[in-house]
Amino acid sequence: MATKINIDETEERLISPIEHQGDEAFDSSLRPKTLKEYVGQEKIKANLEITIAAAKKRGEPIEHILLYGAPGLGKTTLAHVIANEIGANIKVTSGPAIEKAGDLAAILTNLEEGDILFIDEIHRLRKTIEEILYPAMEDFSLDIIMGKGPSARTLRLDLPRFTIIGATTLASLLSAPLRDRFGITHHLGFYEIVDIEKIIMRSARILKVEIEAEAKTAIAARSRRTPRIANRLFKRVRDYCEVKGDGKITLKSCLEAFKMLEIDELGLDLIDRRILETIAVKFKGGPVGLNTLAAATGEEMDTIENMYEPYLMRLGFLDRSPRGRVITHLGYEHLGLKMPGTDKLI
Repeated sequence: MATKINIDETEERLISPIEHQGDEAFDSSLRPKTLKEYVGQEKIKANLEITIAAAKKRGEPIEHILLYGAPGLGKTTLAHVIANEIGANIKVTSGPAIEKAGDLAAILTNLEEGDILFIDEIHRLRKTIEEILYPAMEDFSLDIIMGKGPSARTLRLDLPRFTIIGATTLASLLSAPLRDRFGITHHLGFYEIVDIEKIIMRSARILKVEIEAEAKTAIAARSRRTPRIANRLFKRVRDYCEVKGDGKITLKSCLEAFKMLEIDELGLDLIDRRILETIAVKFKGGPVGLNTLAAATGEEMDTIENMYEPYLMRLGFLDRSPRGRVITHLGYEHLGLKMPGTDKLI
């Protein structure tokens, strides 16, 4: 029988799509190099194949590309795949890392013809940085202001033709002028379970881990249709099987590992269920205000709203009403609780 694991309250949440410390080293070893190796997002891949082939045929850099979607869906991976397919060098930075105009100028002037500049969290670029980026994206030029006051003058530097690939989880926060300068925009959606299973099998092959088909399906079902979570769960299950078994991932050992980690068959963890149970039991199904729910569960309002609610709502377990949060009949059914006004379990 599996032993209950003690979960440190300060530990990064296992099923969060946000990148954890240590994820990058593990994910980079599994990162696909080509569009053929990249699993899922078939429509995007088909469009990119045409875009890349046309650019290579003309001998030109590809247009600026904006990738947006929830965390953990492979935006960074896709940017590297595009660079590999086009045969270009890729430089990586992020919106928060570019603090002043000089930072951006240093990056842009070090680019070479055909290079790709990948800017993660591009929605967090400062307004002053954005304004310098506009002529760089449109005219491949950099305007530098020299001096101050009446004696100030503008110096324009020509830049090599390059491509910016921007990634964001919040496309709505991009200013219209910046968004309009991207010639190509792709939205990465959540993956189909069959594609998640392919990703898990690919990871197992690369890491030389033997895994049963039923175990692969069990991991995929708990992945929240997100590759980053799938690979993270695969890593934890692999560790469990190496310590508790012979290294082979079986359905039995997989379920034991998830029991220790307190992750159920739909990928809900202890806090997900606590939020649902609080609404169902303490507040009789709701509605309950976010502030009250946060106080009752001991979680921050922003954490509930941005980390827990989206997946619970996607499953249909939780609804938002003008008066607050309400648990649905599907939520009651998952918890195995009676819905108010009924005499039996849902």
